[in-house]
Amino acid sequence: MLWRTFNGKKIELPIKEAVEAAIIKEVSSGVKLKVCIGSDSQVHATHTEFATVIVFVREKNGAFMFIHNDRSEIKFSLKERMLAEVAKSIDIAYQLCELFTRYNIDMEVHADINTNPMFKSNEALREAMGYILGMGFAFKAKPDAFASTCCADKMVN
Repeated sequence: MLWRTFNGKKIELPIKEAVEAAIIKEVSSGVKLKVCIGSDSQVHATHTEFATVIVFVREKNGAFMFIHNDRSEIKFSLKERMLAEVAKSIDIAYQLCELFTRYNIDMEVHADINTNPMFKSNEALREAMGYILGMGFAFKAKPDAFASTCCADKMVN
């Protein structure tokens, strides 16, 4: 998996090592971190583009993020696409959760799913929430899911 920073710099280390290095750097300078992981997607005529982000929120001092883009040729229904986004977020959260536990960092998984039943994405809410909570992760949906609705949304092609 290829990851990059917001300014486009390729992350050469495996993502777990890069995240640990970022945590060590921030914590050693006295910063309290929270990590939010989210994904978003954009449907094109022949494929679907996905972006997954790891957002490091510095308490009272901004944030930075790592970004991964990929694509799928699969034609998804809306519900399938929402759950594919959640699966991408859970996958990276699961790979990194041991680090967050070790360094005592709160982590949330954000889903780009509307809590308002008037919106079509809401049909995936129960499954997404069950999936995320069932894995033992904190869950946020719209309008509180900024990692997916704002950060990943801006990074999807």
